[in-house]
Amino acid sequence: MSAQDVTTVKVEGPAVTLDIEGMTCASCVQKVERALRGVEGVDQASVNLATRTARVVGSSEHDPTAQLEPLVDAVRRVGYGASEHTDRRSATEEARGYAVRLAVAAPLTIAVLGLTFVFPHATWSQGLAWMLATPVVFYAGWPFLRAATRAARHGTTTMDTLIALGTLAAYGYSVAADLLGRHDHYYDTAVVIVTLILLGKVLEARARASASDAARILLERGSKHATVHIGGEERRVPIDELRPGQLVVVRPGESIPADGVVKEGTSWVDLSLLTGESVPVEVGPGDEVVGATVNGNGRLLVFVTTVGAGTRLAEIVRLLEAAQGSKAPIQRLADRVASIFVPVVVAIAASTLVGWLALTSEPAATAMLHAVAVLVIACPCALGLATPAAIMAGTGRAAELGVLFKGGEVFETARRADVVLLDKTGTITRGSMSVTDIVPANGIDDRTVLALAAAVEGGSEHPIALAVTDAAGERGLEVPNAGHHRVQPGLGALATVDGVEVRVGRPESRTAALTQQVDRLASEGRTAFMVWRDDTPVGLIAVADEVKPEAAESVRRLRHAGMRVGLVTGDHRATARAVAAQVGIDDVMAEVFPEGKIDEVARLQRDGRSVVFVGDGLNDAPALAKADVGIAIGSGTDVALAAADVTLLGGSLTSVADALDLARRTYRVIVQNLFWAFAYNVVMIPLAVFGVLDPMWAAAAMAVSSVTVVLNALRLRRYNRGRARGTSPTPTRGENVAALSV
Repeated sequence: MSAQDVTTVKVEGPAVTLDIEGMTCASCVQKVERALRGVEGVDQASVNLATRTARVVGSSEHDPTAQLEPLVDAVRRVGYGASEHTDRRSATEEARGYAVRLAVAAPLTIAVLGLTFVFPHATWSQGLAWMLATPVVFYAGWPFLRAATRAARHGTTTMDTLIALGTLAAYGYSVAADLLGRHDHYYDTAVVIVTLILLGKVLEARARASASDAARILLERGSKHATVHIGGEERRVPIDELRPGQLVVVRPGESIPADGVVKEGTSWVDLSLLTGESVPVEVGPGDEVVGATVNGNGRLLVFVTTVGAGTRLAEIVRLLEAAQGSKAPIQRLADRVASIFVPVVVAIAASTLVGWLALTSEPAATAMLHAVAVLVIACPCALGLATPAAIMAGTGRAAELGVLFKGGEVFETARRADVVLLDKTGTITRGSMSVTDIVPANGIDDRTVLALAAAVEGGSEHPIALAVTDAAGERGLEVPNAGHHRVQPGLGALATVDGVEVRVGRPESRTAALTQQVDRLASEGRTAFMVWRDDTPVGLIAVADEVKPEAAESVRRLRHAGMRVGLVTGDHRATARAVAAQVGIDDVMAEVFPEGKIDEVARLQRDGRSVVFVGDGLNDAPALAKADVGIAIGSGTDVALAAADVTLLGGSLTSVADALDLARRTYRVIVQNLFWAFAYNVVMIPLAVFGVLDPMWAAAAMAVSSVTVVLNALRLRRYNRGRARGTSPTPTRGENVAALSV
């Protein structure tokens, strides 16, 4: 398998997000997903009950996302509304809508209960209860009745079908009893069902709003205005009017309005909003800055490079929303159950009614109440919210800590991970290298060696390339012009300099003298690479990189979490072992090409291991894609970030342990939620069938189940960075894992 084959495995087609109206339960999710997948050209469709959105991915051959009409029509045909995603309707607004209806229902319900229990047989009391119950059922309960009617019109059933059937059965029976002059009315049952379900909806919507706060907070922290510097004058403009190429003034304490480059001034920038790191970063002329981060104590003049949807903040929010809209594989079980759940419950309720009438001497009213209890208790709200609520809370908290998960499947694969492979340069080390040694060969002086290397490396963002070009600039060398630049991952860079091909890369095919120099430099922890001119070696250049201060602690945390940790690098073996010794890693795979990294990951997977690969460079991308969980350092290349399952925005190695810990906790919450959602129905439905639960208690229990699932997910919002550091060491799997080194 080639590097290109591996890195394209995880690339998906064009995607669009839709707002879906009318969804209330897991069966709604199933119907909308089936409708969207039936549209020509749709490759994937994932509907999220918690966010009321659908993410549709089109195929490369036929892109349905270019025109939304077929998608919207497909959703409408199954009884729901759809529109292009906006931020206009939030869970908080949904809670307000339910709260208004609850404010009407609650006092009327109390009045109906008072009439029912204080004046149970008074004719005037029954008539007044009828009058008070009517607005509760048909105004406060209108969202449920409307949704049930819409579903019936399209030949489907939802949670609202159960609520509507239960409420109308109790209300209709009571009206018939009044008209026939009987006293056995159940207006109290009808209004209590509506009121308690409305209360549950308000609490659930507010809890969902808390779970999805992360994306909203990120967007709100962006600047609303910018101070544009034009012709020596400063003018305050709305952020929407800002354009690339303009200069903006950022005063101390202000948010940087857009991505750009510092032209004048020095300061420090607080990146904690985007990376979760509390340590400020010093910036000066030539340094890149990110929109929505906070300027420190200096005045900056920033050249704007990117605005609006192209900024780093906007991209992070898009990735977060995509992750929050995704599903974990474990959700498939809930989806299969939801697809047949409501029809089965209606059948059980009908059987309950017939059974009580046929097998007992209880009156018809009692049989009806037991059937109503079955309908109300079985609402699959909790089942639909179990997974998305946990994913929303987990990914939201992770984003606040500078960790971006790309999908719900990461949580399931991360729990099985038992091996972590770390790249060296830019991952364990800072990646900010400096030239320490130049060893000329074949009669070429050291200045020429460095100048040739700088010509080839010009324009590259690789840490070694930057070290070479910086060293040439510091020494005042005249760097020759170069053309036809190209990169061969794992081998190095090539270019044409003065009509001659010059290559910079791994020190291969070297003389005995150069081999001795390479070994000496490696033993001192330095990385040596060779410069060739027309395939003739002209010298060695050595660079040194500083190990990240948190690297040793991060490795210790991973080992205490039961992980086997290995170092995989293309660097010289002696250099790799010197770095590994500093951070406490025993297993070292050095002088490994990109294909070798893939082979090592594959070998461990064949041995039954679940592998996490952490890297940042172009040559890490194939291994990131091949691993069970690929984690890319946020300071790395675009290819590495695209191939990974998790992105660490801050570039701190500490976040690797945080990401894996939070992923495992999120998966644990998903399992808990699904267990309780299933257990609730398994226990409660039989109780309702046998008459142990009446409809009012059933409504209360149903509301509590939904709220409980969301509140359990919200525990993830309290996760603190590095909370596992203080835990006592657990036995590592090292004794049972085969040696990682080849």
